[in-house]
This record gives sequence, C-alpha cells and structure tokens, in this order.
Amino acid sequence: MSDATDKTISLNVRLKPGESSAHPKATNYTNVGVAQGIAYLDFGFIEPALLAAIAKTAKDGQAAPKGLDGTLVTRVAMSVDILARLHQQIQQVLVGLRDARQPKPKP
Repeated sequence: MSDATDKTISLNVRLKPGESSAHPKATNYTNVGVAQGIAYLDFGFIEPALLAAIAKTAKDGQAAPKGLDGTLVTRVAMSVDILARLHQQIQQVLVGLRDARQPKPKP
C-alpha cells in the first residue's frame, strides 16, 4: 500500500553471488519491454565482428540484413516501480561520470 508518508531510505545491501551470477557476463545489446505491469530487461551479446560487417555493408550502400542473431545473456523481470528506481540509479551514475569528465576550474 502506498500513501503520502512513503519515503526512500538508504541501506547497505550486499548481494552474494549464486552459481550462475558469480562471474560478470558481457553484453552489448539491451531491450526493455513491458507487459501487464512487469518490465522485462533482455541483455544480449552480438559478435562485434558481425556488427562491424553490417556497418561496413551499410556504409558501402548495400542493403542491411533484415535481422541478426545474438545470444541472450540473461532476462530480468521487475515491476515498473523497481524499473523507475533503476532509472534513478543509472541517472545518478551517468551524472557522476559526466561530472568526473568535466575539467575542474583552477582556483
């Protein structure tokens, strides 16, 4: 139940890896879909050489393929309120990265 007194609090959370999550997985493709209030985040991997070949084909003026095959690395399902929180966290990270890149004014 949500009411006007709901607020976000910070907690230190430590996630222990399970068997399948013990090692990071490489992804270079993402897709987000929403159905019945659940967001599905697909993380995939497409061979970089294949992407480069498609880019070269397009640059040469040839028709690009109608589709291509990649590997589904993982699918994550979450409620849209958790998706909104993830969005906030990603925005905070991106702002931090942007601020770190900007030259500091000299005193």
